Amino acid sequence: MANHTAPALLLRVGDQQKLQRLVRSTTVPSGLAARARVVLLAAEGLANYEIAASVGMSRPTVNRWRARYAERGIDGLADEQRPGRPKMIDEAKIIAATLTPPPKSLGVTHWSSRLLAPRLGVDHSTVAGVWKKYWVKPWKAETFKFSTDPELVAKVVDVIGLYLAPPENAIVLCVDEKSQVQALNRTQKTLPMQPGHPEQRTHDYVRHGTTSLFAALDIATGRVTGVCKQRHRHQEFLAFLKHLARAYPEGQLHLVMDNYATHKRPEIKAWLAANPRIHVHFTPTSGSWLNMVEIWFGIIERQAIRRGSFTSVTDLIAKIRAFINGWNPRAHPFIWTKPADQILDKINRKRISTTSH
Repeated sequence: MANHTAPALLLRVGDQQKLQRLVRSTTVPSGLAARARVVLLAAEGLANYEIAASVGMSRPTVNRWRARYAERGIDGLADEQRPGRPKMIDEAKIIAATLTPPPKSLGVTHWSSRLLAPRLGVDHSTVAGVWKKYWVKPWKAETFKFSTDPELVAKVVDVIGLYLAPPENAIVLCVDEKSQVQALNRTQKTLPMQPGHPEQRTHDYVRHGTTSLFAALDIATGRVTGVCKQRHRHQEFLAFLKHLARAYPEGQLHLVMDNYATHKRPEIKAWLAANPRIHVHFTPTSGSWLNMVEIWFGIIERQAIRRGSFTSVTDLIAKIRAFINGWNPRAHPFIWTKPADQILDKINRKRISTTSH
């Protein structure tokens, strides 16, 4: 029987290079690469039976992919939606199982997708996809503590009212201490950042002592008054209050501070009584997050302390001072935006949510 060569398949402009890339690619599905090879061989004029033998397909299959390319181009080589009812995923069942603690026999504190999937008869990627869709993160945990302060509402209203509508011509300062700041010195020199490589430092370090940073944030300007002390007692706090009084010699000073015992010592109360232009506003117990100087403490921790290397406490204090001196010229107001009723409503909703479990 004579061999009859089929007419060469006419490729669309620019498709030959694209098809060749599909054939060579190691990332595309093997089926798609085989179909691309079918089309390229057909473009060379090979008969269907020759292409079938070369690619490992039946002749009807080769003919179908030739026809699909002729009709729709490279897009016609992609897999089509298979007939039949799509598989249903019981997302509610997956979420409910995720929110149920793992059995004690597993010895784990929370589910992973690979632990939960076989119990539900699904693939772990299905579980992970449902978690992503509904923002469920079993591996993540955050801290909380409900305030038991009997004056919770009054203190929240007072402090937030001070932020949102301070008295005319008054200066509002958020005051607190960042105690036990460690002077840690890495055991080897830090390797600087390079293109494609982050900064690298040793995991071990030498401790050279600690200092306590007393700071006051002026919410209207964002400027910070800071002093480092060797110890963290009421004597040091009183000295810092006197320092603030000298730094702000005129006008009414409103100080926001937490309920730390040092802040309520008789010596502190006596000094405040002798200086009536200075007014204190206490945050609720376990509510130091209301004190905006905590935001600034987070900034200095990230930008100057955590990645720093300090040869001594003196070196640490000098670098803290350098940060404050660099911060103040570029400072910006710290603006509180959420009113007290929204804060209290959120606290109540969390309490109710917790007690309902």
